Amino acid sequence: MRFFIFSKKNRILLGELTKTDFKLRYQGSVLGYMWAVIKPLLMFAILYVVFAKILRFGNEIPHYPVYLLTGTVLWNFFVECTQQGIHSIEQRGDLIRKISFPKYIVVVSATSTAVINVAINICVVVVFALINGVMPSLSWLMIVPLLLELYLFALGISLLLGAINVKYRDISSIWEVLTQALFYAVPVIYPLSMVMNSSVVAAKIIMINPVAQVIQDARYNLITTETATGWGISGVWWGLLTLAIVLILLIISIIFFQKRAEHFAEEV
Repeated sequence: MRFFIFSKKNRILLGELTKTDFKLRYQGSVLGYMWAVIKPLLMFAILYVVFAKILRFGNEIPHYPVYLLTGTVLWNFFVECTQQGIHSIEQRGDLIRKISFPKYIVVVSATSTAVINVAINICVVVVFALINGVMPSLSWLMIVPLLLELYLFALGISLLLGAINVKYRDISSIWEVLTQALFYAVPVIYPLSMVMNSSVVAAKIIMINPVAQVIQDARYNLITTETATGWGISGVWWGLLTLAIVLILLIISIIFFQKRAEHFAEEV
């Protein structure tokens, strides 16, 4: 698809925009790039104290602290990726009005900064897992395709909602509220087995969400095979279903974005 073909000029532009976005995000901060690690660790610490120590979640799960940290890191990646992507076109309005270039580069560059952050955070997860006694294995390599799947899903949402947000700025605010609600619909803090004990059907519905599928599959491959997964509940076809959702959303988003892109300079 022509959308994904980068000329040398476009690759250079993408690289420069990505570096600029990453630098600007931490500009003026005392701790600077350290926030890429500190922010998810602080969120993890809060969730761990509240849900593991006070509410006693995850007592039956081996290496629950790493289990929780993995879910937190992947969820933060998804939220950061979509929020940055949705705002990217409006934030680059001056550039879009002055220079003619493929507008999707702006969205890709904005979401790429989230990729840099999650790469750093996954290294932290690996170190944390080793300290916690998790035995390394070849299955850890599965984190790469899983991150790619989650990124493509977030990119599809960013392209679709980012294109709409150029004209209707309420979209970004609505998405922030939705992500807060979705946080509790994804097994980040609670184990999926707890839902299965109440309703297997509810667990299957939760696992249709590609974010939930990636988080559970990552835990299965990184931490413990006792982790419940969509394909473990309903068979291999369930994993293919979530992958199909990601690809269909991405294709629809690309088509819609390309149709709307010609109006960005007028509306931004």
